[in-house]
Amino acid sequence: MTNKSRHLVNIYTPESHPGFLGKGHIARPVVAVEFSQSDPFIMLMDDMLEKKDTIPVGGPHPHAGFETVTLILEGELGVGPHAMKAGDFEMMTAGSGIVHTETIDKPMKMRILQLWLNLPKHLRKATPRVQRLSGEHVPAAISSDSTVNVYSGAFAGVTSPVKNHTPIIIAKISLKGNASLGETLPADFSGFIYVINGTVEVGESRQSLEADQVGWLNREEVPGHSALTLTAGA
Repeated sequence: MTNKSRHLVNIYTPESHPGFLGKGHIARPVVAVEFSQSDPFIMLMDDMLEKKDTIPVGGPHPHAGFETVTLILEGELGVGPHAMKAGDFEMMTAGSGIVHTETIDKPMKMRILQLWLNLPKHLRKATPRVQRLSGEHVPAAISSDSTVNVYSGAFAGVTSPVKNHTPIIIAKISLKGNASLGETLPADFSGFIYVINGTVEVGESRQSLEADQVGWLNREEVPGHSALTLTAGA
């Protein structure tokens, strides 16, 4: 059976806004489509912080009924043995309720992606849990032209050890200039691509995405396989 090719149906550049952590915090809401298109993705924030003082920001706050995913792109979050550094990943199931702390009290430069995931209705009171993957333990598919780090789910021939209540694939794809990557995705999965650096062309029609742009993929109504093709710019 021939896999149906995925293509982009919505392309936009999310706007940046002053973040709740005060001076030096820029927040960019990446998910900007109706929930019927984005489910199970509720929200994705690209948080950039350049803190120049020692005044504490953040602090304890509660979550319940969903899951949060945190990926550190630059800097550190937390202190001591619980600190997360660039490349580290955390999936926190809030479920029936959890309180956690993200206090920042020193000068630093940081960039994180934090994703909120919908839980199926019958799991919204699940037992809370926290799963972490350090950067050096993230499964990766490496070739001469690409590196694919798989934080959640199965993709590019490797599988993450993170357990999911909702089936989801989270991968960071790095391509050398002009290199291509072709992989398979479930055809009925909601999906989007967020470009951190460079440019990429998506699908057989080679629709272009630039840095800081978001592209949402088409989605089939019934399960099956689909083909995703990415080609890097120069």
